[in-house]
Amino acid sequence: MQAEPKNSLVGEEYEVEVGPVAHGGHCIARTAEGRVLFVRHTLPGEKVVVRVTEGDESSRFLRADAVTVLEPSKDRVTAPCPYSGPGRCGGCDWQHAKPGAQRRLKGEVIAEQLKRLAGLTPEEAGWDGTVMPAEGDKLPAGEVPQWRTRVQYAVDAESGRAGLRRHRSHEVEPIDHCMIAAAGVSDLGIEQRGWAGMESIEAIAATGSQDRQVILTPRPGARLPIVELDQPVSVMRVGEKDGGVHRVHGRPFVRERADGRTYRVGSGGFWQVHPKAADTLVTAVMQGLLPRKGETALDLYCGVGLFAGAIADRVGAEGAVLGIESSKRAVEDARHNLAAFDRVRIEQGKVESVLPRTGITEVDVIVLDPPRAGAGKATVRHLAALGARRIAYVACDPAALARDLGYFRESGYRVRMLRAFDLFPMTHHVECVAVLEPVVKGS
Repeated sequence: MQAEPKNSLVGEEYEVEVGPVAHGGHCIARTAEGRVLFVRHTLPGEKVVVRVTEGDESSRFLRADAVTVLEPSKDRVTAPCPYSGPGRCGGCDWQHAKPGAQRRLKGEVIAEQLKRLAGLTPEEAGWDGTVMPAEGDKLPAGEVPQWRTRVQYAVDAESGRAGLRRHRSHEVEPIDHCMIAAAGVSDLGIEQRGWAGMESIEAIAATGSQDRQVILTPRPGARLPIVELDQPVSVMRVGEKDGGVHRVHGRPFVRERADGRTYRVGSGGFWQVHPKAADTLVTAVMQGLLPRKGETALDLYCGVGLFAGAIADRVGAEGAVLGIESSKRAVEDARHNLAAFDRVRIEQGKVESVLPRTGITEVDVIVLDPPRAGAGKATVRHLAALGARRIAYVACDPAALARDLGYFRESGYRVRMLRAFDLFPMTHHVECVAVLEPVVKGS
């Protein structure tokens, strides 16, 4: 039996008063009939006209854009980027908000997630409620920090122009310049060239060296173009059959630097995107863990070994560090990067599979930097059973962090301290470091 066709509400307009910010770069509003709206391009307290972009009569909520601002917030500015706005580039969420307001909004999202998913107030989490800007990012309203050292361009199939995806869409917004791109990316001149036959181009400008790299993903059957850019660059390609990243010419890696150490990052592997992020997070993690000489440590989801190297430096020759990472290439890089440490071992595989096989029953300190989905209940319970005196949890998603902090609390750990950093200006993303310790019995 066929379902009745749904009555789409896309294109419908409503005049609404905007409520609080929500996780994901939008604010909550309600229509006069009480229907919930998730609205982009607005700010709390504004009166706006919204146009529905997704949803129908049966939807639990509708997605919408603010297309006319009737009563603006005092935190509103004219978006500096010409490609920002309803139906345009989806890369930034808060171009229309003052920088200080962006950080306050992110703080409100963190506080809401902590309360809803972990049952914690900011005070109980050891957090002062602030989201700190990275060094050099505290700019006047209307100015945009050039922080994005890795940019994933999509290519418009018809024009061959590089651009960025529109919000929740496969459509490409061709651009001449991305304002948040780091100078090393902009200097390549990718937006000024044609990329016929390409699906996407990832541009990387290392902050620890002059290394630059582009990774091309051709459309099926397309030939790779001759890459002539404005700066020397290594070229990689994504294989059509295996999906692997293969060298075309130049180095198959870039060199990054953090905490006084150089790290090789190959094949477009993970590295923090903001040029100050790696050092900022290492400092926060080390201040939270305070590793001591001779201690044992775990670095989970360790990537190319950023935190493992920092801990190894501090626990010394008598200490030991085990890193676990699922990416085969990242493991190769981590082993190369940390080859000078005799008592650092890197294992390849998923944390939930490898950790139980190690036979480790106790450890002094742990750092985990999981993907956006978080670590999950089973991994949290396993970590809590190891009895570490301190655990540092690095998170790019406050909802996953809050959920996992709730699991840690159920397993006998409390949050000692939480710090939040605005390492993704103009977007809704935020980085947090939570430091946990065992609950003392009887406390």
